[in-house]
Amino acid sequence: MKVSIIVPTLNEELVLEGTLTQIQQLSPHELIVSDGGSTDDTNSIAKKFSHRVVTGSSGRATQMNAGADEATGDLLLFLHADNRLEPESYQKMLECMENPKWIGGAFTLCIDSDKWSISLITLLANIRARYFGLAYGDQGFFVRTEVFNNMNGFSPMPICEDLDFYRRLKKEGPVVLLKEKAHTSPRRWIKEGIVFTTARNILIAILFGLGFPPRILTKWYLAIR
Repeated sequence: MKVSIIVPTLNEELVLEGTLTQIQQLSPHELIVSDGGSTDDTNSIAKKFSHRVVTGSSGRATQMNAGADEATGDLLLFLHADNRLEPESYQKMLECMENPKWIGGAFTLCIDSDKWSISLITLLANIRARYFGLAYGDQGFFVRTEVFNNMNGFSPMPICEDLDFYRRLKKEGPVVLLKEKAHTSPRRWIKEGIVFTTARNILIAILFGLGFPPRILTKWYLAIR
């Protein structure tokens, strides 16, 4: 199975080299960086460590769709610039997706921190994903290319595109939530504060589910680098 890994970026020079180096070790069919107008060294790093760099307007949904448009693989795997996958997680995804039953899925979240409070957040996030079907983009979404195209990709919204996509994906057919982990950086919780960040994320998810416009919700979610 040919896997196209797509990484959206915007001013990610601090973490991108490490992320792309680790992704290279997974030996995917291709690694595509989709940049939204970075003004730092993100693009030069991306050109060194990826097969292809796509540039366009900013917005994670728009960037991931642009990357997917350039992809030639059978399976699309979307990872954030501060995501990390162990080889075991990647192989389990491949094994799982050999079964035509599954159309896509996500990994179990692991926030890389020894703080007990962040460990608790990780636990609650995975309970939310497993029992309530609410998965976030930092869990690493994977989907068959034909299914992604039939869905017209991610909805062009400034925030909560991940919640919207996973909800729509489940309507297309069976999805799998792997017990294997996708690691993500704790940088947002550390910089904004654990209590504030957690409460804000929960509130945004609830309001989005109630139908609040994403253009309003995005004002509460600052870019953290």
